[in-house]
Amino acid sequence: MSFVVGCAVTFLLLWVMQILIASGMDALTEKRDFKFLDFVRVQETEQLFTEKAKPKKPPEPETQPPDMPPPQADSSANASGATFGIPDLSGVDIDIGMSGGFAVVDGEYLPIVRVEPIYPRRAQSRGLDGSCTMTFTVNKLGLVEDAVAECTSSVFERASLNAVAKWKYKPRVVDGEPIDSPGVQTLLTFTLEDD
Repeated sequence: MSFVVGCAVTFLLLWVMQILIASGMDALTEKRDFKFLDFVRVQETEQLFTEKAKPKKPPEPETQPPDMPPPQADSSANASGATFGIPDLSGVDIDIGMSGGFAVVDGEYLPIVRVEPIYPRRAQSRGLDGSCTMTFTVNKLGLVEDAVAECTSSVFERASLNAVAKWKYKPRVVDGEPIDSPGVQTLLTFTLEDD
């Protein structure tokens, strides 16, 4: 009985394979047009409404803190033991010259922001030390213009120019008007620290 069933199943499988092979020949020779699908994603517009949580008011303290005693100033010495003296100006006649407001004080340029240059990696890897003499103009706005670097090695030039470009000054004031200050010079030194 099993021999008859096995032969029937084998014959059935061979017959199905023959049909698939015969119908598959047309699929290889027949030209088909493929259609490509484009997927378009529609952008959703969402509106988010966020509410900032307001902090709760802290509870009132049960007792009020005691009043602070007035500070007692010691004009003769500070915490480090250094002494300071204030001169007696009682006999000095000082004319501030304030007519209806604050007087504009003339003065030289003063540095406000000074960014230190970054030590160049090439110089660091070679163990080079050096310096750059920087010459520049402080303009009416207190910015650095026309910076020129004279360096012991060209490795330090770019780092020096980048640092000086970030410096800020209080401009020079003459007759109450800020003016340009050309020819400002400063020395930048590059020294490797010994570990």
